[in-house]
Amino acid sequence: MIKVLINGSLKDRFIVLLGAVILGVAGLWSFINMPMDAIPDLSDVQVIVFTKYPGQAPQVVEDQVTYPLTTAMLAVPKAKVVRGYSFFGLSFVYIIFEDGTDIYWARSRVLEYLNYAGNRLPQGINPALGPDATGVGWVYEYALVDKTGKHDLAQLRSIQDWYLRYPLQTVPGVAEVASVGGYVKQYQIEVDPNALLAYGIPPAKVKQAIQRSNSDVGGRLIEMAETEYMVRGLGYIRSIDDINSIPLTVDAKGTPVRIQDVAHVHIGPELRRGVVELDGEGEVAGGVVIMRFGENAKATIDGVRAKLEELKQGLPEGVEIVPVYDRGDLIERAVATLNEALIQELIIVCAMVALFLLHLRSSLVIVITLPLGILMAFIVMKIQGLNANIMSLGGIAIAIGDMVDGGIVMVENAHKHLAEASERKKSELTQQERWQAIASASKEVGPTLFFSLLIVTVSFIPIFAMQA
Repeated sequence: MIKVLINGSLKDRFIVLLGAVILGVAGLWSFINMPMDAIPDLSDVQVIVFTKYPGQAPQVVEDQVTYPLTTAMLAVPKAKVVRGYSFFGLSFVYIIFEDGTDIYWARSRVLEYLNYAGNRLPQGINPALGPDATGVGWVYEYALVDKTGKHDLAQLRSIQDWYLRYPLQTVPGVAEVASVGGYVKQYQIEVDPNALLAYGIPPAKVKQAIQRSNSDVGGRLIEMAETEYMVRGLGYIRSIDDINSIPLTVDAKGTPVRIQDVAHVHIGPELRRGVVELDGEGEVAGGVVIMRFGENAKATIDGVRAKLEELKQGLPEGVEIVPVYDRGDLIERAVATLNEALIQELIIVCAMVALFLLHLRSSLVIVITLPLGILMAFIVMKIQGLNANIMSLGGIAIAIGDMVDGGIVMVENAHKHLAEASERKKSELTQQERWQAIASASKEVGPTLFFSLLIVTVSFIPIFAMQA
């Protein structure tokens, strides 16, 4: 079969050249459009259900939230494993699906079963799905630093939450931008229990009064002089003074009792469970960019970099964005390693062929074969939906050595047959005689080279057959 293939290739050389050009163009297109990442994503197809149950102990969260959700998720189609974790005020349920399950199909099935399980949860508890990402979706992290000291941690966190986070979420491929560090600003109302007792006001009435006073109401229209005026009642809280002036009740003399009479209102930080520090120089605020499942990590990171450069222009004076983790650097170094290995192989082969065969033009066989073989590998990877990462690029770099060996053996044997044919004829060979010698040399070593490379390929089958 190999000899028939060699004869056909030598007979229709134009078709072979045309096929090589088509494969080269298709391989180049596959390489340009192939998702690139530093590490292969070997994580399971999973959906995370996150639920807040503020102020409750882990055992209460387990009994009232985690257990009902876990038992409901056991019936989800193609669900392989369901794991539940309960923390103080938080519940996590991980639903792991069979390999090959479409993640968005899995998320829609989980949402269907959440609707059923919602009736078994405490009132006011609303589970939410985690981002459509995997365990290796953490691709970029940055910190907000103000070395001038003009902005405190609360202000830095507000810049992150309201200025940086939402524009970054518009970058293609970004699933979530998680804010970390700093302080989340709150209006805090510290009630004086003695004052409540003196006026006979229960704490629940304070909460009810604040909720009632923090809303807008809409009326209908009033027509005056052929002009319509919309009637609105503006009542949203905008400052501490607005909270202080909220009425609670009246005393025995008919004087209104307001929030400021029974409580101290001020702005303070939300309770936090951790801190973020940079280089041991103090706390900072920042963000973590999570990539969507199956996206191109390199393109996503490039988009995040460009968006951050654009947003830097609007930052307050003294505030700067410091990249803390950027997987794009590792991706670029992985691709550079492959390029460097390919260039080194080509230089070494050209030098060796020119040194031992004294014929530099023969090295073009290897110079053309190596890039073409790599581009063909990218075509197969594109069809299979694989991305270019350290593992796949490393495998290609290793395979380059075997491809070089085959090319060198073929070139050296062709030189040998051409020399013998020229010696027998005692004169220069014609074009037809040269092709006959090339055909004879190719048939002599072609089957051996094919099966030797096939053995190398077969040795990788146990790796390809690994599961879970």
